[in-house]
Amino acid sequence: MSDPISSTEPYKGVRDFYPANWARMDAMFSSIRETLALWGYEEYNASPLERSELYEAKTSEEIVNEQTYTFTDRGERRVTLRPEMTPTLARMVAAKRRELAYPLRWFSIGNRFRYERPQKGRLREFYQADIDLVGLPEGEADIELVRLASTILKSFGAAEKDFVIRMNSRPLLNAACAAAGIEGEGVRKYLRLLDKKDKMDAETFATASREICAKDPLAIIDDAGSDSTVAAEKRRLFDRIEALAARGVSNVVFDSGITRGFDYYTGMVFEVYDTDAVNPRALFGGGRYDGLVALFGGDPIPAVGFALGDVTLADFLETHNLLPSTHESRPQLYLGTPMPSDIPTAQAFADTLRAQGGRVFVNLTERSLGDQIKDAVKRDIPLFIAYGANEVGSQTVRMKILATGEESGLPLSELPVRLRAGS
Repeated sequence: MSDPISSTEPYKGVRDFYPANWARMDAMFSSIRETLALWGYEEYNASPLERSELYEAKTSEEIVNEQTYTFTDRGERRVTLRPEMTPTLARMVAAKRRELAYPLRWFSIGNRFRYERPQKGRLREFYQADIDLVGLPEGEADIELVRLASTILKSFGAAEKDFVIRMNSRPLLNAACAAAGIEGEGVRKYLRLLDKKDKMDAETFATASREICAKDPLAIIDDAGSDSTVAAEKRRLFDRIEALAARGVSNVVFDSGITRGFDYYTGMVFEVYDTDAVNPRALFGGGRYDGLVALFGGDPIPAVGFALGDVTLADFLETHNLLPSTHESRPQLYLGTPMPSDIPTAQAFADTLRAQGGRVFVNLTERSLGDQIKDAVKRDIPLFIAYGANEVGSQTVRMKILATGEESGLPLSELPVRLRAGS
């Protein structure tokens, strides 16, 4: 006999979802789906397997070199488990660019994979909603996406005081880098450094920044009057923040340190932060990426979007006591069988109840009725009925509420009504 597998634990950094855990996940994303449907967004999907070159050309070097799950398949093709969805979206849009009706309002919910150190808010497999508006230039599309990000959190019951939206602009950062004398690869190096600013102390960041440039681009942004291009880009960004306030999103603030890690961003970038001291972290973010689709050939198609992960969302909702009620999927009724020979009759009766919306679990074992009741309690099924020859003959049953032990008799014809009423 072979040795048993040594551990029942899942692979490090991923999760098993038992029914109650999955119900919580489903409730969160069902709420997001409902909000997106109200805004006219359509759901799409794709395989989690992509050719590795899709990310090597279009995603940040840190993710490609350090965080992807990449392997060679049996056909000697290099394959990567998707670390994000945006390059897949760009590929799909490029494939049918002349057939699609723009603007696209699309979203996708599914699992993503990144090889990183598991910690609070970060896992190696996570589920994420990616929301994108494709085909419109900056302006109203950017405003809609930020409003939608705010609306999703508010749909769970969050107030604006519970989160803040920190906004910046890649053109503003690029202008500040140019004013500081940074060019070419130096700009990418500085932006990658800026993206990690919150993970290092001020002196470490300042030292690393001085190795790239003598002038500090952030100081140039703060003193925008020293450069006309920086001043113009900063004014454009503040105009957008003011427009959002006028549209009912008043918790957007300017933050020159927000840059986002992906190289493909070309315009506005933003991140949403929890304001509670218990969970002071970024929840999600996004921005404008007008050049990504064009990397597959053809003219650029403008796009803006954001992605919302389940781990940070659940932390936020739990911190603010906003976790949604799970969608009820457990059985309402345990249909017990006095004798094994009663099982076919019980199954036929259960089919009748199911056809009218009842969620019914039928005993298929030879256990005694007492043991069946214990089984129903263990499964947290609230109602129990024994169904056998006597019940068929009398057309009545005795229904037991397991939480209280209360029993009552009722005609079989009334049972569907009782189940629909939830008792």
